[in-house]
Parts: sequence; structure tokens; C-alpha cells
Amino acid sequence: MLNRLTDTLNFQTQALTLRAERQRLLASNIANADTPGYQARDIDFARALREATGEVGTPGAMATTQAGHIAPLAGARGESGKVFALQAQTNLDSNGVDMDRERASFADNSVKYEATLRFINASVRTTLDSMKSPNQG
Repeated sequence: MLNRLTDTLNFQTQALTLRAERQRLLASNIANADTPGYQARDIDFARALREATGEVGTPGAMATTQAGHIAPLAGARGESGKVFALQAQTNLDSNGVDMDRERASFADNSVKYEATLRFINASVRTTLDSMKSPNQG
């Protein structure tokens, strides 16, 4: 039972971390909408989550050979995991930010971030409720 709870929380924690990283990227894209030559970046959330949960290998991951070694960022959190967003139209200043797409993605990601927080909260609340004695109810 404890392993199942831990696995669920680990999955939701990875999803929350990736949602936060994606939100940071989208905010950066919006902030640089008027920067000449800036190319919008994004992550493939589904692939990044599979990498984070260990379903597939993480590109750019380096093995640590000693306990004191710090592993560099890999996957979606490293530079190799970020992809350039597809441009809907070309701009004269070579800026690749489509504000409509970025705003929609930002709002969508915000809702999904909030949903992930609610899943974590519900899991913890359910676990705490199950540990209460019948007399506390």
C-alpha cells in the first residue's frame, strides 16, 4: 500500500515539476515576443514525463560514478530536451513567438498545473483520512 502511494506521489511530483518548467518556458516566450531573432521554445510534455518516470531513456543523461557527483540536468530540464516551437508565420524581425498560441498554451498549462496540485492534495487528504481512528471522525 505504501509503495502505491509513494509511486502515485512521485508521478504527480514529476508532472508538477515538468509543468512548472513548461510554464517558465512559455512565460519566457511571451516576455520575448518583441525581441528580434528570438525563437520560441517548448517541451514535449508527454515525452518528458515518460523520461522522468523512467519509461524511456533520458537523452543527455550522464552516469554518476561517485556518490558525491552531481548529475547535470537532462531530458526536458536540460537544453537538449527543449525544442523550438513551430512558427505559424514568419516575422520581419525573425521572431518566432506566436502570441495567440503562447497565451493559449500558458492558460492550458496553468489549468493542468492546478489540476496536478489538486491530485496531490486529494491523495494526501485521502491517506490522512484513512489513518484516522473511527473515534476522530
